[in-house]
Amino acid sequence: MERMRILPKDWKAYLIDLDGTLYHGPKMIPGADDLISALRAKRIPFLFVTNNSSRTPAEVAAHLEAMGISARAEEVCTSAVAASRYIAEDQPGCKVAAIGEAGLTKALNEAGLQLISEEPDVVVQGIDRHFTYETLTRAARWIRGGARYVLTNPDLLLPTQEGLMPGAGTLSAAIQAASGVKPVVIGKPAAPLMDFAIARLGLAASEVAVIGDNLHTDIAAGVNAGCGTILTLTGVTTADNLPDFVKSSGVSADVVCRDLAEVRTWICGSNL
Repeated sequence: MERMRILPKDWKAYLIDLDGTLYHGPKMIPGADDLISALRAKRIPFLFVTNNSSRTPAEVAAHLEAMGISARAEEVCTSAVAASRYIAEDQPGCKVAAIGEAGLTKALNEAGLQLISEEPDVVVQGIDRHFTYETLTRAARWIRGGARYVLTNPDLLLPTQEGLMPGAGTLSAAIQAASGVKPVVIGKPAAPLMDFAIARLGLAASEVAVIGDNLHTDIAAGVNAGCGTILTLTGVTTADNLPDFVKSSGVSADVVCRDLAEVRTWICGSNL
């Protein structure tokens, strides 16, 4: 069944992806600063939403500010924070073993969860650039023993200045193979991260649009959450591969823009 198209006039707020949408690594994508400035000038609510679980919201905001993009920590929703809130609401005060980096452990602590190294109720996993065979062994044993398995995000690869590196989803593939258990997925294209961000805005999903560069993650997440979608051809999806990506992802965006200047015009008009 084809989903009901959401009209742009119904959109009151925006959930904005980061890597590939506003920046490539340390470099701002042209027009990113102007887009955010225009949203602020028009008093249009927005949040930055990222699958990256390694950084805290404050670190994400600092990264954006360093590139000249206006950002505040309270405007950032990460998969680590969403995962921590998800666990805390479902199992308050439970014992959690974290496989991840500072962004994840800080979020878990702030959610009031008990971080332990033995016999956890939940294993939560994100990107971990110090992942070892021992880590894999312990995680598999815990999960096979009954611990719940939560994955911050399913990204198989991450872009870096040196090239692609394995993401949280690649580490998860090993844990799933060893444990025989599929995780609860929090990040895009799954719904929990989007639901968390939409709740922060205090709006209905139909009043929110997702802005992103990846049909498989950002746009699929918007569709899955019942939001509007704006695809910008500034990252993973390009004018050349768009037809193939529509076919492989099984989704299409409500609006497709060639760059962020066009996104800004769609949302804010051309008089800013």
